[in-house]
Parts: sequence; C-alpha cells; structure tokens
Amino acid sequence: MILFDEVSTRIRTVLSAKLKKEKVLDKDVAFALAMDPQNYAVIKRRKKIPFEAIAYFSKNNKLNMTWILFAQKPKYIS
Repeated sequence: MILFDEVSTRIRTVLSAKLKKEKVLDKDVAFALAMDPQNYAVIKRRKKIPFEAIAYFSKNNKLNMTWILFAQKPKYIS
C-alpha cells in the first residue's frame, strides 16, 4: 500500500535540497506539485495521493516516480 505520509516525506526531502530550506511547508509542496494550497490541504486530510501532479513533479525534477511512491532505487533518472 502506498502511504500518503511516506510519499509526502520523500517529496519534502527533494524540496528541502532544492529550496535549501530545512523545513518545507505544505504550501511549498503544493506549489511544487502545481496545486492550490487549499486543494493540497484537502488531499492531505483525506490522505489521497495526487498521482498526476507527482508524475509532472517527477518529470520536471528528473526523479524516478517509483522512488517517490515506493522508495525504490534509483532516486534520479540519468
């Protein structure tokens, strides 16, 4: 089962390095996923994974989507 909290943590890890911020806020995640912060808050509360937004985020950051969803290596696409 894919857990929202784990996926969110991996996205925050990438954003922390990219934004050079120790603490990544929900609004930072929302903007990185090209979502409205209020919409992200609803998704977070319902623990629904925004697969399409994650797919675009992965593509734009050259990340392996299976790493984000399942923590499978490699992290980056070469």
